[in-house]
Amino acid sequence: MEQFWKILRFELKGYLTNKVFVGVTALLVAIIFLVTFFPRARELFGAGEPDEPEEREVMLVSGGDESVRAALAQAFPEYEVRLTEGDIRSPVTGGEAACAVELHGLSDFTYFVDNLSMYDDNAERLSGVLADLYRLSALTGAGIPPTEAQAIMDAQVSFDVQSLGVDQGQNFFYTYVMIFALYMVILLYGQMVASNVAAEKSSRAMELLVTSAKPTSMMFGKVAASCLAGLLQLVCVFGSALLFYNLNRGYMEEGGILSLLFDMPLALLGWMLVYFILGFLIYAFLYGAIGSTASKLEDINTSVMPLTLVFIAGMMVVVFGMSSGQVDSPLMVACSYIPFTSPMAMFTRIAMSHPAGWEIGLSVAVLLASCGGVGVLAAKIYRTGVLLYGTSPKWGDILKMLKKA
Repeated sequence: MEQFWKILRFELKGYLTNKVFVGVTALLVAIIFLVTFFPRARELFGAGEPDEPEEREVMLVSGGDESVRAALAQAFPEYEVRLTEGDIRSPVTGGEAACAVELHGLSDFTYFVDNLSMYDDNAERLSGVLADLYRLSALTGAGIPPTEAQAIMDAQVSFDVQSLGVDQGQNFFYTYVMIFALYMVILLYGQMVASNVAAEKSSRAMELLVTSAKPTSMMFGKVAASCLAGLLQLVCVFGSALLFYNLNRGYMEEGGILSLLFDMPLALLGWMLVYFILGFLIYAFLYGAIGSTASKLEDINTSVMPLTLVFIAGMMVVVFGMSSGQVDSPLMVACSYIPFTSPMAMFTRIAMSHPAGWEIGLSVAVLLASCGGVGVLAAKIYRTGVLLYGTSPKWGDILKMLKKA
């Protein structure tokens, strides 16, 4: 145990004194400072300055009257709606108008735009406005007074939504943040663990280390140090974000991304930390083991590629399941108990569904046992791999070495 603590302190000191590590952390905190204090600065320095009228883009309408133009102007406040006659294509292609509408009647129109954006929903909105005008015209044509016809068209249905479970729409954001953070940390610190092991191996200092310390102490010490360094960096970044956000809460937009992030339920935050740490540990052990088999530092990217692809494939399965809303599908349930995907899959189910307590307990137990087993296995690979120089060993060679170890 004493060897473990010595290695942990040594490796952690290496991370904390690394200029790149400290510089990246300081840069992220500075960016968060600027982002969170920007609304306050904008309000302070922008006070007293008259708001300049925003210039709106032009929407041309052909074949309609003033009532149609007024209805479209109300439905599209971001556009300046103008009636026109003649050719309406040239102004659109020439940049004089953002879009144009040619009416063939209240139930038929053609929408013109130069470059159709994938987020352009003007045609659907136009269809709804013209459908209301068509119904209003039909009602007044049937002898109903215009005021009564308008009242019928403006009738609203009141409703209330009460979720008896979880709000998938809100928790989707929390789940996405966790998966993205885990993705970045595993790729960054996993590569760092593998690179550190390969660098020590290339310096031949490993020959002395493996004879003076147990491989399990060395592997667990290195991984624990990288985990603590990553958590410390995340605490600095998110802690400063929380502090800066609370200082500028009054200047933030209600319901914005930052307010949504910092209103995360504490129970969900706790499960996020559990699966985040366990997920990082299991991959960090494997990255360290693979790094010990690399013949030189330049081979690290090639060596860890299969493991990286496994992680990305598992992440994509979870993201697709999360995006579809089917978080309790058989595939997602199965992924909840596979150690390489359970940190993402089970947390997604906790955030966006109601898995049974025994399911969560079984998932955590399997993940804990897997971390321990993979850690011991990685230590054995580490013990034999670091003494191999020259050509990287094949999987068959590694299995033979494990039997001897």
